[in-house]
This record gives sequence, C-alpha cells and structure tokens, in this order.
Amino acid sequence: MEVVLSLDVSPALLEKAERGEVSDAEFVACVRESLPYAWEVITGVIAEADGAVDGFADNETPPPSEADRGQLLRALASDAIRGGLERHFGVKLAFQNCHRVAVFRTSEVDSDRYRAFVSVRGQLLNQSPELRDC
Repeated sequence: MEVVLSLDVSPALLEKAERGEVSDAEFVACVRESLPYAWEVITGVIAEADGAVDGFADNETPPPSEADRGQLLRALASDAIRGGLERHFGVKLAFQNCHRVAVFRTSEVDSDRYRAFVSVRGQLLNQSPELRDC
C-alpha cells in the first residue's frame, strides 16, 4: 500500500521545524511545491477575485483526478495549511463539498455573501447527486 503524505517536507525544513518555528514564507513554499494542483486552483480563484468588482470569486470545476481532489482537500482541511495560505495572500478561503473554493477579502468575512456561503443553508443548496461521493 502506497503511503501518501500531505506535504513533501525537505529534511532541512523538517530539521528547522524540530528546532523551533518555521516562517510562513517557508511553509507556504512547501505547500506550493507539495500541492501544485491545490495551489493552482487557490491562486487562480484569488486572481479572479482580485479582478472582480466585489472581490468575490469561486471555483466550481471538479478536479480532473482523485489525486488532484486529494490535494485540494488536504490544503483546505488542514487548519495550518489553510491558515498559512490565508495569511500569505491576505484573504479568507471558504470551502464547500469536495472542490468548491471561494475567496473573500478579509474585510468581507462578516458580509452577507460570506455568511450565506458558509451557512448550513448554503451547503445544502450546493448539493447535487453527482457530488454525493466526491
């Protein structure tokens, strides 16, 4: 059975973590190198939001493979990874189902749109049979 790790941590970065704190920049570089599909999706949504009048964008395109889906899930399910990305980019990431990533300006976290996206109602309204087993 193949063991799939969340991040490809270099021996030097692991040694640094064992000695103490690792900077967000070092951590984010590790994430970028380890989870290229997730990085591409998240940075694409952030770029789209930067160009949007209301600062909102989301990705609803299913990943092309289960390995890619796994990258997205690892990036957004980990508090450390998600938090590192949010701090690095200065945004709030929101996630529904197994691939819908949305980005909000930090000033919009208390907005109606954000609250609607992360609500139970928003989650239920975003369901579809084809996503049942994603």
